[in-house]
Amino acid sequence: MGSISKTLKSKDLPIESHKFDKPSLDDIASVLEKGLKSNFEEASVTVVECEDLTKSPWNLAAPGISGSPRLLDIGGVPYLTPHVQRHKLYDMRDYPTMTGLSKGLVIGAGAAPWPYLNRNAEMMPNLFVEEDKSVSVQKTQIARTFDHDDSYSTEEIPKEETRNSLLGNLFISEGKTGRVLKINCRKRKGNINFTNCLKESLEKGFPELFLGLGGVFHIASGKAKFHIMPDFSPCPLHTDKDVENWLKFYEMPAPLTVLSTLVANDPGLDLRPEHSHGWGEEGQGGHYHGDTTPDMVEYSGYYNLAEMVYRVDRPGYGDKIAKHR
Repeated sequence: MGSISKTLKSKDLPIESHKFDKPSLDDIASVLEKGLKSNFEEASVTVVECEDLTKSPWNLAAPGISGSPRLLDIGGVPYLTPHVQRHKLYDMRDYPTMTGLSKGLVIGAGAAPWPYLNRNAEMMPNLFVEEDKSVSVQKTQIARTFDHDDSYSTEEIPKEETRNSLLGNLFISEGKTGRVLKINCRKRKGNINFTNCLKESLEKGFPELFLGLGGVFHIASGKAKFHIMPDFSPCPLHTDKDVENWLKFYEMPAPLTVLSTLVANDPGLDLRPEHSHGWGEEGQGGHYHGDTTPDMVEYSGYYNLAEMVYRVDRPGYGDKIAKHR
């Protein structure tokens, strides 16, 4: 399982919290549908009782994304640039209690635990943590590159591996079914990717409100651009261009399932605006950038409105290098 490294203790991590504004899901649905229709040939957003998300193609670690929904933004890109801080290693079993829950579903995007592979990789957190901090369901995937030929693979990590390196953007809930946003759209006609279209629609529709969404979406057809972080850079990453040259980019075929968080109108917590990681059944996986076949693409998904955000171990230095990566 690679070299051993201690995780940081949750009690030693600074935590800031802030309430999200909470308009009705129906009002959110109306705003999102309007925004998506400006970017896709066909789009609909409705409020529905969530289907069982443990089933394919969603494959989550709990049936739903309701019950005290919240976002957790931990660490950040400054812990990766210009030099990696390997000691920034967190335990996802702590995440529900960090946000005031006794147990919960943890899904989202983050950096994989580098000691597991003894190298850097992408991660798609997807696990259910019980009250005793045991993991009852572990479906977390990691995507990694291979140095000799820049190929990649994706794998599900063992149940006992619950670490998260450097940064993470998580949606946490009690994992219950409930009323959520159901989103469908196809044939992109605009220049904005799916997740940024959601974020920008919220910012335009609710310019005075601080909002957060999290959930899962599926790309049923077409292809999409993803990146996978290779091993940590031997050279300092000082600029966005440095990061761009270091990352490995791929065009990956559908079907793809993607875990996603986004925030609109950050009040000053230095939150990541949007972060989405996904995987497929043929080894695909990594950080979603957008579809590359607009005439063919078809998205469907379920999102919920978060009630609170928890900003954990916010970097106290650094600039905005790669903040939108």
